[in-house]
Amino acid sequence: MKQKIILLCLCLFCTGRSTYAQWVVSDPTNLAQGIVNSTKQVVEASRNGSTLLQSFQQTVKIYEQSKKYYDALRSVHNLVKSARRVQQTMLLVGDISDIYISNFRSMLNDTNYSAEELTAMAAGYTKLLSASADLLNDLKQIITPSGLSMTDKERLDIIDRIYYEMLEYRNLTEYYTRKNISVSFLRSRQRGDSELSLIHISEPTRH
Repeated sequence: MKQKIILLCLCLFCTGRSTYAQWVVSDPTNLAQGIVNSTKQVVEASRNGSTLLQSFQQTVKIYEQSKKYYDALRSVHNLVKSARRVQQTMLLVGDISDIYISNFRSMLNDTNYSAEELTAMAAGYTKLLSASADLLNDLKQIITPSGLSMTDKERLDIIDRIYYEMLEYRNLTEYYTRKNISVSFLRSRQRGDSELSLIHISEPTRH
């Protein structure tokens, strides 16, 4: 029964919103799969390209296209607790992408990093995003009608576990970003620059 409630709430996510937003979330399986696919495409884009800049430019392009899913999710309020947890988990993937894209764009323009360091940092972000995509795929299996056979409690316990694991990845992405930024500040200070690095960690957009 609780699974049906979750699915119903996801189906009704954007009732009263724009026609496009309703299409995006009219099917919870489509919604979850759309986010899974877009996240995997971002990961693939981060790994491909003849240069780091080309890879990141393609990553940004796909990320911008996938924001429609997160924007639709963020516009929803007053969900039952179980459906809210599913929504929050999906939005955490958006947070991870936001932190990566917003901050790495600035890092690419920071002369305090070498090309090798930027490549290594991009690889680190890609691993974090890839792990979050795997978790999201697990969540999709739980909330779809064809999901594994289990009791309501087992299903909700797994949703909670996935949420907290995703939250840990989100926090780890923020920590990783702060550590990378601290390297720039330290090097600016060592050189005695009058102006320290202009990079400041960019937080995900909240609505």
